[in-house]
Amino acid sequence: MKYFAELALIPEGWSKNVRVTIDSSGKIESVESGIEPNHEDIHLKNRILLPALSNLHSHSFQRALAGLTEKRLKNNDSFWSWRVLMYHFLEQLSPEQLEAIASQVFMEMLECGYTSVGEFHYVHHQEAGKHYDNIAETSCRIITAAQETGIGLTHLPVFYMQSNLDGSKLSQNQLRFGNNSVQYFRILELARAALSNAPKDYLLGIAPHSLRAVSPEALVEIIEAKTSGPVHIHIAEQLKEVVDFQLKFNARPVEWLLDNTAVDSKWCFIHATHLTSKEIHNSAKSGAVAGLCPITEANLGDGIFDGSGWLLSGGKYGIGSDSNVQISLTEELRLLEYSQRLLKKERNVMSQVPGSVGHALYNDSLVGGAQALGRNSGSITSGNWADLLTLDAESLTFCGCTEDQILDRWIFCGNDSLVREVWSAGRQMVVNGRHIKHSIIEKQYRNVIQEIQKEM
Repeated sequence: MKYFAELALIPEGWSKNVRVTIDSSGKIESVESGIEPNHEDIHLKNRILLPALSNLHSHSFQRALAGLTEKRLKNNDSFWSWRVLMYHFLEQLSPEQLEAIASQVFMEMLECGYTSVGEFHYVHHQEAGKHYDNIAETSCRIITAAQETGIGLTHLPVFYMQSNLDGSKLSQNQLRFGNNSVQYFRILELARAALSNAPKDYLLGIAPHSLRAVSPEALVEIIEAKTSGPVHIHIAEQLKEVVDFQLKFNARPVEWLLDNTAVDSKWCFIHATHLTSKEIHNSAKSGAVAGLCPITEANLGDGIFDGSGWLLSGGKYGIGSDSNVQISLTEELRLLEYSQRLLKKERNVMSQVPGSVGHALYNDSLVGGAQALGRNSGSITSGNWADLLTLDAESLTFCGCTEDQILDRWIFCGNDSLVREVWSAGRQMVVNGRHIKHSIIEKQYRNVIQEIQKEM
């Protein structure tokens, strides 16, 4: 397929009259600029063509929980009280419901401009921890949902073995997550088999949930057994987590991880909210990506990541929607910058050079997100997956703006409704702002929500 856009963002910058040719495998075959359209081109009239972002961190099932935890409790509310409510909610979810929820989530991601997702998947078993006949049943459901919606997938089965740092057994509410290493390796094996029948851009990684949920010995075991793919881990999200870890190991979580494992560019530190300047420097030096989820981090009261410190150390970052309480590409980027302004009491923080902050946010998230998912994307370049989106060039939001203002206008003044077409690895899944299976997927999701409400 050949697409012609009057304006596109390519690695060299904004370019006019661009033809992007996509081969049969879904990769970009060639990029030409400064040319005239021909009869073979699909002319993207009144559109601005961009490389599309990866969503590096999602727990899809939590989308169905959105809005149900915004009630004040008698005691102080925190991440930990929210977690209790989340545990109670997920007890009733069936594989069929998990699949329908994931389909809705992935569709919403595509409609706002994400073209791939890192699904940090930890609901493995039935209530009380009973295994499904296929121990990877729910992983297979996630893979099916991704295929149904056409989104690119890096599947990240989670290893969760203990309730806390002291090695205590999982609570009753955590039994759906739990595995020993043998069971976990079996899940990976079966998930890999399922992915062999999926699109070629689908990948498998691993996700030790956190240092509180995985013993040091088990962490080493699963990392050493990994043959390829990214490694994602929740870390230093909450102050309590940091304090508890220091008391147990006489070291901070990120400090300990860097000293005791071979962290490299395949790692993604999810949240990494509470880091010292030394931890920031050493984490950035390792090549690991910081996985930031500003909407969820704000919703849960986690705190604010030191974005300027991370950039000064040369660190890479990407964004994710985590709890999916709100799925919005523009809002994640906007809140990332605004949180830094509130923290630093400055403006235009998330850029180290003069110029467009929107461009810096978008470009950095392209690079970091693609690296975190092990995905060959992030720019409109020959050989990359064709992960693309268009914006509505005729929108009032862009009226009178220069090329250098486009991403500032979209991120800080606009919203996701400006996204009109989306391709994931060459698969066009969004047309004129709407997913091609929107009605079917939404109907399935509505049915699930009604079922859940009856059971609650």
